Amino acid sequence: MASHNQISRIIITFVLIPLLTFQCHVCSQDKVNLSLYYESLCPYCADFIVNQLVKVLQTDLGSIVNLRLVPWGNTQIAPNTSWICQHGTDECQLNTVEACAIKVWSNLTHFKLISCIEQLHLQNKHSSWQSCFGSTGLSLNPIENCYNNGLGYQLETAYADETTKLKPAHRFVPWVLVNNQPLQEDYQNFIAYVCKAYKGRTKPQACKTKSLKINKISAQDTNPRVCFR
Repeated sequence: MASHNQISRIIITFVLIPLLTFQCHVCSQDKVNLSLYYESLCPYCADFIVNQLVKVLQTDLGSIVNLRLVPWGNTQIAPNTSWICQHGTDECQLNTVEACAIKVWSNLTHFKLISCIEQLHLQNKHSSWQSCFGSTGLSLNPIENCYNNGLGYQLETAYADETTKLKPAHRFVPWVLVNNQPLQEDYQNFIAYVCKAYKGRTKPQACKTKSLKINKISAQDTNPRVCFR
């Protein structure tokens, strides 16, 4: 006859573990896709990343979000295949650096580096971007390797292709999508859109504030905080 401990182990194995696996699977399916198409030296992109998007990682909103960053923005490809970045060659470099960070590290880790670089840009100090490795404790080596061995170029080329194929086409950056739907000029109100799109059972605390309303941008807003194409 099975002992009490053996029976307990059987229950855990055949009942609780499959149940937990099922619950995790459902949670993953319920997550909302949040995508940011941006360029590293657009001041409005920098401000959005540093002061708004960071809330995904600072609150429990992150538990329901699949966050994705795409650093290409309004860059154009010349007939000779060189890149023409909207804010100059420094932007081309930093777009690639940030693409490498996204490839090398997880969301939380690469966001720390990208946020640091964008914070420096808001202070007109983006040329000191390498100091972010010291302040974040991250290693420069994997980014240098990615940048110098051609992987960064490949990543940016893929981001260029993806950005070009957006439907509807992006008109400016930051261009924010929630479950592939562009928020247009109302991008700063992304939390309300994420919360509305979330269909899971347990609503995060970040979605419980009464101030969340979509379409906050009115027709009278003639000066959107964006970098146009």
